[in-house]
Amino acid sequence: MLRVGLTGGIASGKSRVAELFSARGVPVVDADVLAREVVAPGSDGLDAVVAAFGAEVLDRDGTLNRARLRQHIFADDTARKRLEAILHPRIRERMDRALAAHAEAGHPWALAVIPLLVETGQQGRFDRILVVDASEATQIARLAARDGATEGDARAILARQARRADRLRHADDVIANDADDAAALAERVAELDTFYRGLAAGRRDEH
Repeated sequence: MLRVGLTGGIASGKSRVAELFSARGVPVVDADVLAREVVAPGSDGLDAVVAAFGAEVLDRDGTLNRARLRQHIFADDTARKRLEAILHPRIRERMDRALAAHAEAGHPWALAVIPLLVETGQQGRFDRILVVDASEATQIARLAARDGATEGDARAILARQARRADRLRHADDVIANDADDAAALAERVAELDTFYRGLAAGRRDEH
């Protein structure tokens, strides 16, 4: 099975692209979904987070208060790295299991959505890297519309992610998503789906 890693900066449109692939029958494994699963109540991941950051990161019902945890790590690189050391191995393990299950089910290719794929050096885990690309101006405008972020807040978020040029340097394929053109986006997704299915078929023929 062909494994494609999807990434892109915040507010680039990754989620919409993943939805369009999913609608075409492509299995999608989302790192953000797995990140919530690995800290579900009763999980060893949640236990490890509490041990590292204290019980104050929990709500009264025992679930993780993600906003409070973000406050802990926002400007503290040491704390952020401690959290990543807890979460990332667990997320990768779940992702590998999910992708293996999709391969076992006979899917020709699957999409793994990883916002921080380049930042965490995971390029080598995938056959193709697909980048959803948008300009910084577009990202800032979307963050303002979506989250009410000020330009300063938006730029601070962007500064913590990989530079656009770095993501594009690692890309095998790119979806340009500045225009907010739904028809063009769907057409590009269909084109790539056909391309990836062709690559997967070629790999099977080789074996």
